[in-house]
Amino acid sequence: MAVGSNPSSEAEPALGADADVATAPGADPDPVAVDRILTLPNAITLVRLLCIPIFLYLLFVRDARLGAAVLLGALGATDWVDGYAARHLGQVSNFGKAFDPTVDRLLLITGVISIIVAEGCPLWFGIVVVTREVLLSIWVVSIMALGAKRMDVTWWGKCGTFGIMVAFPAFLAASDTGISESAQRVFEVVAWCAAVPGLICALIAFVGYFPAGVTALRDGRAARDRADGQRR
Repeated sequence: MAVGSNPSSEAEPALGADADVATAPGADPDPVAVDRILTLPNAITLVRLLCIPIFLYLLFVRDARLGAAVLLGALGATDWVDGYAARHLGQVSNFGKAFDPTVDRLLLITGVISIIVAEGCPLWFGIVVVTREVLLSIWVVSIMALGAKRMDVTWWGKCGTFGIMVAFPAFLAASDTGISESAQRVFEVVAWCAAVPGLICALIAFVGYFPAGVTALRDGRAARDRADGQRR
């Protein structure tokens, strides 16, 4: 989540939109691009990374909660842009496959924890989301280290992440005392309308990723054993 993964993303929940990108249809494979750093998609990801200090400044220095919420929402809504550019420009890179999910994860963690600290969302909601993210990340990293093949995000995971990342900026905007009470109520309604179904979908996905991880681990080890057998 990423801050902001949306339901169209094809990445695993602990990663970002660039992780599963492929060369654009009809484009000639460019072997140099695989290890290229200076690409448009990577530049877009860098811009998103540089927005993190701006978000923190707006939230904690200026106390501009609405502005911080708008920025966080925009970062979440544009999570797909770098992956889309990589696919359609034929600029997929190994660096981007690591850089994009890292930035997505950093945006998510920074955004959620900052909003919790600023008391900009219901505490229980923030704790549940953070706990889910931490446990799921530990699980994915562990099985990948043991040789599991890559897991694809489920429909439940996509919808859950999207709902949650709509809810947090909306909760933050609703906590801005500098806007009218009617605007606060509108943001609060939007937040709850996204938070409840989003959290339900996210928890359904959370439960499902554990048996899926066991299967991925079994398949990954089987593929490795077949490859070792062919080499012999």
